[in-house]
Amino acid sequence: MIEPHGGLLVNRILDEEKKNEILDRIEHLGRMTLNAREVSDLEMIATGAMSPLTGFMIKEVYDSVVMSMHMPNGLPWTLPVCLAVKPGSNSPKEGEEVALIEESGEILGVIHVASVYRVDKLKEAEMTLKTTDDAHPGVQYLRTLGAHYVGGEISLIQRPRYTDFLEDRRDPDQTRALFQERGWNTVVAFQTRNPIHRAHEYLQKVALEIVDGLLIHPLMGATKSDDVPADVRMACYKTLIEGYYPKDRVLLSVFPAAMRYAGPREAIFHALLRKNYGCTHFIVGRDHAGVGNYYGTYEAQHIFREFDPAKLNITPLFFEHAFYCTACEGMATTKTCPHGKESHVFLSGTKVREMLRNGDLPPEAFTRPEVAKILANSMKG
Repeated sequence: MIEPHGGLLVNRILDEEKKNEILDRIEHLGRMTLNAREVSDLEMIATGAMSPLTGFMIKEVYDSVVMSMHMPNGLPWTLPVCLAVKPGSNSPKEGEEVALIEESGEILGVIHVASVYRVDKLKEAEMTLKTTDDAHPGVQYLRTLGAHYVGGEISLIQRPRYTDFLEDRRDPDQTRALFQERGWNTVVAFQTRNPIHRAHEYLQKVALEIVDGLLIHPLMGATKSDDVPADVRMACYKTLIEGYYPKDRVLLSVFPAAMRYAGPREAIFHALLRKNYGCTHFIVGRDHAGVGNYYGTYEAQHIFREFDPAKLNITPLFFEHAFYCTACEGMATTKTCPHGKESHVFLSGTKVREMLRNGDLPPEAFTRPEVAKILANSMKG
């Protein structure tokens, strides 16, 4: 089994005795309210999905990650994982223990404050998102935060109260146990925040030819408001697996992260986190984690050249954009198809949404008909 990033799978979930100790004094602690991304990050730190992090980043780690894409000890890490003081709220003091609560008031955990520091959010955006354009969702997110971050180790008292996909939520120790149980020594992860179309299916099946198992790992944390709703996406994934995949070689599991839309840096970030779940390989396609026109088409693949493969210790699988070729009569990429664009079936997301709104199903060359029907029904609702 592949080692977690940094060598140890972190566990910051309190046992009953320690949980009760903290709850006995919780009313006397200061409080910080978490937004949706921070709730996701808290859970992922606690379960080891963000190993080796044991808490939200202190200043030294934040500065190193933003400027060099590495932690101070030289370990690759490309995106900040931070807890922000919200506008109008008071900053806690270093050395304090502070309760972490959801916007509903539910207590999720505590942070042992080790660092309170002022940040330059425009600099963070410029370095990690490669833009300060307010139209970028990551920049929009940073605009909602205060000027100070709070760093320190966390302890999880209870998880967010999920009501959806309960049978498909697995922590890294659980996916690792399943991989071992199934005898999968090599596992490829596929990151998605969209329904899986024929092009995605093709990439996954090509990858599945060279590994033991496939983890379809859809991101189910906070995304843009115009992304396909999570319940619709899950229905599409399950329908596809049922009809078109070898069930004994595929696992569908929720990835509870929030989307950063950070393009190249997020491609590395997603790969490292999948290593913590026990994956040995990671699919990196066209414009991974991109949005708009902020990143080059294959920039998310090129960034892997900037890292020591031994320190990443997960194998990226790079794929060209896939399409259906009417001349080849099958799925292909420019690496395998000699025909011109007039033979390639490619539909933009905008065009697909327009077709679905008009009651027209996209062609089978683009998406499986069962998936098209699910999407069409969701548009009607």
